[in-house]
Amino acid sequence: MADPSATSDPLTNQFGSLNDLAHDLASLQDLAMLGSWRSILDKVSRARSLGLLSKPHDHLIYLSYNVLALTKLRRFTDASSDLDSLHDFNSHHYKYESYPQLYPSRSGSMVPFSLRFIHAQLPFNLGNRQEGLDRFYLLLSFIRRKIEEKGSNSLQESAKIWRKRENLVLHCLIGHHLGAKEFNVCLDLIRDLIDHDYLDPILISKLGYIQMQIGDIEGAKGSFHRVETMLNQGKNEGYSSLSEVEFRNLVNRNKALVYLVGKDYVSAVREYEECIERDHTDVVAVNNKALCLMYLRDLSDSIKVLENSLERVPTVALNETLVINLCKFEILCFLVCPMKLSCLWWFIQWRSLANYFGFAVG
Repeated sequence: MADPSATSDPLTNQFGSLNDLAHDLASLQDLAMLGSWRSILDKVSRARSLGLLSKPHDHLIYLSYNVLALTKLRRFTDASSDLDSLHDFNSHHYKYESYPQLYPSRSGSMVPFSLRFIHAQLPFNLGNRQEGLDRFYLLLSFIRRKIEEKGSNSLQESAKIWRKRENLVLHCLIGHHLGAKEFNVCLDLIRDLIDHDYLDPILISKLGYIQMQIGDIEGAKGSFHRVETMLNQGKNEGYSSLSEVEFRNLVNRNKALVYLVGKDYVSAVREYEECIERDHTDVVAVNNKALCLMYLRDLSDSIKVLENSLERVPTVALNETLVINLCKFEILCFLVCPMKLSCLWWFIQWRSLANYFGFAVG
C-alpha cells in the first residue's frame, strides 16, 4: 500500500478543465488569448465585488490576470501598486500549508509564477533598469532552487516546467543585457548553460546573433550549424517548446541572417519564403523578407508582403515593428510616386475596431 505521506507531483494530477483550478478561469484565459485586457479588468473587478473568489489562491490567480492586463495596457504604475499589495511573496499567507482545511494535501507557495515574472519585468517599464536586473537574478536563483528541490524529490514533470521557466528568465536577462550592449555578460550566460549541456535551440541561436553583433561571423555560423544539427538529430532536450515547424523556421531564419550579413538578399528572401510557406504567421520572416525586398529596391513588393500579412492574420501579424516598417515603406513610396497610404488608413480602422473589442494593438 502506498505511503499517503509520500510526495506526489502536482502536475501529474488530473483535472477536468481550467475552471477546476479557479473560479471561471477558462473565461479569463480566453480573454487573455484574444488580448481583451480591458474586459479582463472588468471581469476581475466584478468577481471581487460580488465575492466570487472564495479561496486564497483564487485571489492570487485573479490578481495575476489583473496585473498582466494593466501591464499590457501600459498602466505600469497601477500594475506595480497592485503587486505591492502582496508585500512579500514568501509570506506564510501565501503558503498552502497555512490553510490545511482548504488544501489538505498541498504545500509550498501558491503565488503564480507569472506574478513573480511581471514583478521582475516592471522596473524596466518604469525606467529602473538596475532594480529589474536585480529582481531577475533573484528570480533565477529562486527557480534554480526549485529545480534542485523538484529533482531531489523525483518530481520530473515539475522539474521540467521549472527548467522552462529558467529558460524564459535567461532569455529575458540576455535580452536586457544585449539591449545595453553588454555582450560579454550575454556570452558568459549562454556559454555557461551550453557547458552544462543545456541545449536549447533558441538560446544557441541567440549566441549566434550576439557573435554576429561583435563581428564573429564564423563563430555565428558555427552556432547556427549546431542548431541545424540538433534539428536533423531530432534534439530539443525538453528545454524549449518549439514545434517541428517552429524549429525548422528557426533554422531557415538563421541561414537567412548569414545571407543578410553577406548582403545576399536574394538567398535571404528564399529562406524567409520557406518559413512563410510553412507558417504564414511567422512575423519575423514576413518582416525580414520585406526588408530584404527593400534592399533589393523592390519597394512595391515589400509593401505587398506586409499588407498581405496584416490583412490575412491581423491579430497575429499586427506587431509594432511590422506596422511601423509598413508605414515607413508607404511614406517612402509616396515620396517617390504619390499613392494612397493604405496602411495608415487600414491601421486606423483596425485600431478602432480592436479598441472596441479590447484587443491590445499598441
